[in-house]
This record gives sequence, structure tokens and C-alpha cells, in this order.
Amino acid sequence: MFKKTVLSMLVLATVAGGALSTASTAEAQYRRPPQDDGWDRGPPPPQRRHHHNNNGGIIAGGIAAGVLGGLIGGALVNSGDSGYGYAPPPPPPPRPRCWFEDRQVDNQYDDGWHREQVRVCN
Repeated sequence: MFKKTVLSMLVLATVAGGALSTASTAEAQYRRPPQDDGWDRGPPPPQRRHHHNNNGGIIAGGIAAGVLGGLIGGALVNSGDSGYGYAPPPPPPPRPRCWFEDRQVDNQYDDGWHREQVRVCN
């Protein structure tokens, strides 16, 4: 539930930030170098004055969005129920139960047999 709320807030902040930001058109200007070749070319073109109102609002908005995104992203990554990370190792297989019993064993040197303790496991 918390993840969905945070993700919805992040999407809303991204859309609102994109809608509120302004973009201006780019203009290329050509400045003619002065030439002193004797020809009268007329008065130079008027210089345009641009007023950008550079008060730092766009930069501050970008920094605030980056900090907010970092905080939200860090909270999502560090949440315990994210499902990412290493799984605990599986438990070891159960050890067989073993004991020793006296049993008859064939003798290797003659056709007889003898009793010997033998390890028996189930």
C-alpha cells in the first residue's frame, strides 16, 4: 500500500513539474563583423535586448525534484518488503540416523564367517 502511494505521488510530481515548467524558443543571431572597405552599408541592425528573468526558479525546481526523487527512491530501495536481495540458504539435508550392530560377516580368507560390528543407517 505504501509503495503504491509513494509511486503515485512521484508520478504526480513528475507530471506537475513538466506541466509547470516553461520552454522558450531558440533564436540564432548573426552579428556582422565591422568592415572598413569604404562602402557605405548603412546603419547596423538594432541590437535585441533579451529579458530572461533569471531568478533561479527553474534551477531550484530541478534541485528540489532531484532531492525529492532521491529520498523517495532511497525509501523504496531500503524498504524491507521489496523482494530483492539474497535469499537465506536452504537448510541442510537431514542426517541419517546410524548405529552399530553385531552382524555375521563373510570371512575373506576362508569359506567361514565371523561376527563384526557394522554401522547400520536408515
